[in-house]
Amino acid sequence: MARYGMLAAALLCAAAGVAAEPLAVDAATGVFSVDGEPVARAAWPAPAALGAPAVEVSDVVDGAWRRVRLTWELDRETPLDELSVTVEALFGPDFWWTPHLSPRDGDCAAQHVFRSPALIAAKGGRVLTLVPDLDLCGKTPGAPWFLDLDAPRRTLTVGMSLTNIYTHVLYEKKPGMVLGPGTVQLGFYAALRDAPEAPVNPWHDAARFLWRRHGHPLFEKGEPLTVPMDAYVRHTYAWAFDTWKDAVWQEFDLDGRRVGAPAFIVNVTQSPNHPGPVDMREFLSIWNQAWFSSLRGASGVLRFARRTNDGALAEKAMLTKELALAAPMTNGLFPGVYGTEMEKVEVDGKKVNRSKGWGTGRWMNSNRVPWERGVTDQWFHVLDASWTCLLMLRWHGELDPDPRLLDYARAYGDRLLTLQDEKGLFPAWLHPETQKPHDILRDSPESSMSATFLLKLADVTGKGKYRDAALRALDALLADAVPQGRWEDFETFWSCCGWGREEFVGKKIPRNAMHKQCSFSMFWTAEALLAAHRATGDARWLAWGRRTLDELSMLQQTWQPPFIHIPALGGFGVMNCDGEWNDSRQCLFAELFLDYYRATGEAELFERGVAALKSSFVMMYCPENPRAKRLWEKVWPFFGPEDHGFTMENYGHGGATGDDGEGIGEFTIYDWGNGAAAEARNRIRDHYGDVYLDPARGLGFGVDSVRVTPAPGGGFTLENLSGTPRDVLIVRADGPRGEARLETTLTVEGSARPPQ
Repeated sequence: MARYGMLAAALLCAAAGVAAEPLAVDAATGVFSVDGEPVARAAWPAPAALGAPAVEVSDVVDGAWRRVRLTWELDRETPLDELSVTVEALFGPDFWWTPHLSPRDGDCAAQHVFRSPALIAAKGGRVLTLVPDLDLCGKTPGAPWFLDLDAPRRTLTVGMSLTNIYTHVLYEKKPGMVLGPGTVQLGFYAALRDAPEAPVNPWHDAARFLWRRHGHPLFEKGEPLTVPMDAYVRHTYAWAFDTWKDAVWQEFDLDGRRVGAPAFIVNVTQSPNHPGPVDMREFLSIWNQAWFSSLRGASGVLRFARRTNDGALAEKAMLTKELALAAPMTNGLFPGVYGTEMEKVEVDGKKVNRSKGWGTGRWMNSNRVPWERGVTDQWFHVLDASWTCLLMLRWHGELDPDPRLLDYARAYGDRLLTLQDEKGLFPAWLHPETQKPHDILRDSPESSMSATFLLKLADVTGKGKYRDAALRALDALLADAVPQGRWEDFETFWSCCGWGREEFVGKKIPRNAMHKQCSFSMFWTAEALLAAHRATGDARWLAWGRRTLDELSMLQQTWQPPFIHIPALGGFGVMNCDGEWNDSRQCLFAELFLDYYRATGEAELFERGVAALKSSFVMMYCPENPRAKRLWEKVWPFFGPEDHGFTMENYGHGGATGDDGEGIGEFTIYDWGNGAAAEARNRIRDHYGDVYLDPARGLGFGVDSVRVTPAPGGGFTLENLSGTPRDVLIVRADGPRGEARLETTLTVEGSARPPQ
């Protein structure tokens, strides 16, 4: 842990306002105190079947943390439905956080959702944090761990129990656990901080502790993969445009222009190796939407085509750009989906789903909408339009100065200004004919995407009206949604997890004192706040952005659980009511962490971003991923070389995993899977290289399976973790860039500070 030595950690904690004396935990009474003041009280469990535990409280760990371990020695198998320790917060917290909702008594956050597990209670600047002892968690298959938070009772619980999934995806404890024989241990880390910063960042302690104790050591070993990422990019494009091209690549004439793009979704029945008939999962379509953006995927194709001098690949990217520009604009608004009609046909006695072809195509919008409230796929979605036009501006500025892109985005931007309400926020859905906004999500963090787009439009055009509107929107979000943790967007309620859409939109779940939350909203807001800081130089935006980024970090995977059967480090979950690991959003989030490093100099953020990018390829079916490949072939034994590149968008979506392949899916969304990951790799390489050196800060980072360390006598040593000799692009923060041949190790010039 060279970057995060004990002295550095202690200094960081002191600067961040840790109490003058570290938290004390009395092993006899269970009282937590600071400077003699009781702040919490633990009830050590002593069930009749086990008796009282031996309680061990460590000295201070990593500057501020106490480790508490409870141990029982059992001489026989002992049935026990639950073993848990409950900590009552005594200082009247009014802020609570748990990684997963547990809305009813008896519910819990099962260990399956322990991505960055913690429980947090706070009041003002006082923050109490518990983190389960991950050195112990999950080691015994029959005794899984859980967390629970009961805000009305002011309790935080760490325990063991079997669980049942009773809806998609919530957990309830169930009887039947058996412990022993042998040693049984339960434990956690605890810290209390009196935070002086404004705004208070409740996730500060947990995010840093989890990364430095668990994430960083894995990162230093090269996790989650040490394969050069271009190998996965090549698999992706060979799969989409060659072996699966009949199912994936779609090219046709639309209103007199040639267009093309990968299909929205394909499934295993469309494999050239599938022994039965094709049965399409959803309607044949192409999307430019917040998840599934063909324009985003195409920008990655164009970057790679230019790097490899592949004219045919570049032409495909340009056809996708033409499709985006073909979306008909009406009064500044435009649709985001073009799809065909479908039909049921009988093949070999089985009814299957098939497309009627692009001759039946029509424009529409996303069907992930609140249908129960009258919204349909004909309604315009402001979020989707702002994202598409932001991508147009980025394409125009970095890849291809096509004036049509700027004109299209500016026309939409002018219309967007007219939609801003008196608070400064933008609506979510607009009626297809009247263009009047629906009331649902009218004040949601979806507005953050519009703010980022407007800040970019202001930068490109020099027009202050766009910047002013963006800052008004962010001020409105900071006044309510952000401090409340109201991370609501279309995905929170109108995707696969609909729980709470009837009663909890805009409302906290009482037992947890939290909203149902989606990581998408956190990302958009952190991105917009950083853009506002860049545009204005105002440190307030950066402070709120850094706080939001830590909240987002609590959905990032910071360890390698024994119950997750693929490499886990760096990936992301979706929300506090769903089960995904390694969700494809990680490739979208990755560069934001690198950008925040540039603004703050915090090395941890760069490492998190690189881990997120690498994790985007972990689920790909290919020889380079032997652990995932074995699981794929257990579930789909007909898979073969023609399927290399097939990538499910996530793992363990249903809330459970297994070595038998449970948690492996059956479809690929190119623009929310392999194509999105390839785009992120190509974009981040263009911006940060394979190696990023920051001589002014004395820091260097490997992006593509390269370890960077200070060289004896000055400069940096690059170590090839992949074992594959290759040319690497070295980008320096002070401007210069260039390629170098990396066989095993290489020393390059530049200032580097010694390890701490």
